[in-house]
Amino acid sequence: KGRRANFSAGPAMVYEEVLHKCQLDLMNFEGKGLSVMEMSHRGASFTKIIEEAEQDLRDLLRIPETYEVLFMQGGATAQFAAVPYNLGWRHDPSDVAYAPRADFLTTGSWSKKAVAEAKKVGVEANVLATGDNKSIPSDVSAFDYGDADTRAQSAYLHLCANETIQGVEFKGLGSLGSVVGKGGQLQGAPIVADMSSNFCSKPVNVEDYGVIYAGAQKNVGPAGVTIVIVRKDLLGSPKAGTPTMLDWTVMSENKSLYNTPPCFSIYVCGLVFKHLLSLGGLDKVEQINKAKCGLLYDCIKQSQGYYDCPVDPKCRSAMNVPFTIPGHEDLEKVFVQEAEAAGLINLKGHRSVGGMRASIYNAMPMQGVEKLVAFMKDFQAKH
Repeated sequence: KGRRANFSAGPAMVYEEVLHKCQLDLMNFEGKGLSVMEMSHRGASFTKIIEEAEQDLRDLLRIPETYEVLFMQGGATAQFAAVPYNLGWRHDPSDVAYAPRADFLTTGSWSKKAVAEAKKVGVEANVLATGDNKSIPSDVSAFDYGDADTRAQSAYLHLCANETIQGVEFKGLGSLGSVVGKGGQLQGAPIVADMSSNFCSKPVNVEDYGVIYAGAQKNVGPAGVTIVIVRKDLLGSPKAGTPTMLDWTVMSENKSLYNTPPCFSIYVCGLVFKHLLSLGGLDKVEQINKAKCGLLYDCIKQSQGYYDCPVDPKCRSAMNVPFTIPGHEDLEKVFVQEAEAAGLINLKGHRSVGGMRASIYNAMPMQGVEKLVAFMKDFQAKH
């Protein structure tokens, strides 16, 4: 009662069933006489919490035993640096003067930030192709690998599976799928995917990737924990001097407990994983998400140009739907204000692109999208 439809890009909505369970446990977790926020991360109760969270996530994504699951901190942004630190110098971790090459597909703001951070670590960042913020490069044969005779072997290929700001999403690996080898590799380089804004929104073949990482605060819990899924053979050779908290090998050896982890965030993620399993797993979750975004995209299409989504229909995100009122920026401000008054909050588009954006992650109920669509139709009729 009193809760509004929150279309925030993150932190985002959490399932009400999960929030009720958190509320129930908050003062006295399972009769232990203390909250999860107060218990030792070395104690039996939290050990059970983190082990169950990992196992439920493995069940959801069918993660093979050949992959490690890590619960880290610093958000996906910290992984922009962790990825090159852990993968860039595998040939010789002590050769810190070496500048490894890594390939990038840039499809929006976050993939471009990954490029910038890798350069700070000392990587020679090569952009294979860019997607103009509205599309995904589809012609694999046109990728710019440079001179095959002189270029160094790429240490990894990085992509952002869903651009939160631009609303551009890879559907699986797209055209990359035709050239990806066993173990998630392209021309011998492991594929690394930032899945922060579509993590656990649909089934994923983990073995298509060498590394998957995701901030939790959009689909699977509150801010504070970052999940890293990494093929075990990629561990063990971080660059000499890698900061401890970015070192996947250290985190693996310490079962994500090198220091105090974000205990409460991990606990909530564990509850979300159980809830997703109770819904029928990620196949069912994907069906729900397709129905929600389909309703919204249909509304935009049926507006006959009053609303517009600038993204190529082939790669429109199921999670983040940007839209504008073409030629009427003044009306966009009115739209956001009137929507908030109607209980539809956080619809303002990102400051870098403007317009509106509806983030409809897992926990957004169909009723919330239906209410937004009804509001959009009424707004068009009035204005």
